[in-house]
Amino acid sequence: MVQVLPQGRLVYGMQLPVQAQSALFAEEWEAAAGPEDLVAVAQAADRAGFAYVACCEHVAIPRRLAGAMGTVWYDPVATLSYLAAVTERVRLLSHVAVVGLRHPLLGAKQYATLDRLSGGRLVLGVGAGHVREEFEALGVDFAWRGAVLDEAIDALKAALGEEEFPEFKGERFAFGGLGQAPRPVQLPRPPVWVGGSSPAAVRRAAVKGDGWLPQGDRRDQLPGQIAAVRRLREEAGIGEPIEIGAIVEPVYVGEPGWEVGRRTLAGAPERIAASLREYGAMGVHQIQVRFRSRGRAELVDQVAAFGAEVGPLLNG
Repeated sequence: MVQVLPQGRLVYGMQLPVQAQSALFAEEWEAAAGPEDLVAVAQAADRAGFAYVACCEHVAIPRRLAGAMGTVWYDPVATLSYLAAVTERVRLLSHVAVVGLRHPLLGAKQYATLDRLSGGRLVLGVGAGHVREEFEALGVDFAWRGAVLDEAIDALKAALGEEEFPEFKGERFAFGGLGQAPRPVQLPRPPVWVGGSSPAAVRRAAVKGDGWLPQGDRRDQLPGQIAAVRRLREEAGIGEPIEIGAIVEPVYVGEPGWEVGRRTLAGAPERIAASLREYGAMGVHQIQVRFRSRGRAELVDQVAAFGAEVGPLLNG
């Protein structure tokens, strides 16, 4: 197993704006935003001590879902590689890559290159996917996506490992005697965090993941889910700890002066930090924060304020 987070501390990361514009979470200003806005926010997170910035994946959105999901979904490899060149220390997380849509050797080539270009900052977040039409258009069996992902994770671990000529033999994927370079910078390989909150996803994270990325669990649901991850991991005979994440409520540092929604954690830094420390007490290692904002400047300010005023209060 591979661990990359500092032990005994609650750290924070963020899903980037602009790159995913679902009506469920995107702010109005993002529709007219572009690469320069992505760069500004990623650089702000880099300066503010964020553990990672994240980019999600969808290949194509069917009309039946476009109203809610939108069709703006930047490619994670292209986006994170672009941001690797303009940041220095922040890790680059695919949250999540639907790796079952492509052969593991192709995925390994893309993500190994990203790890090399970024100086070893990749965190490969993977998930099963949920849009049937994407799978059908690419000739991948949607009904078997869970089983495909299970094998793809094992194949990716082999292909992203230390061997230039990796070997793998599974039911769907097999390769050997084929060299791939550049190799990842991280040894023995980049970390693989598994996303999802269904029973199958929780089991997959527990057995195959270096980390778990919950999806949509409420705060009161997390302790039970975390207990399940740990129990399943123990039953599988895996002694190494797993790095557990949480997507927290929307955040606004300070008094907003505008309607940010009743679920938003807003106000003084200590008030926000006290609420977020509850996640650490549950056994969460990293929290993913989404800030309310009306434009790039306000979001950059929020990122900076969180790093300077809230972050230092998260660990006693």
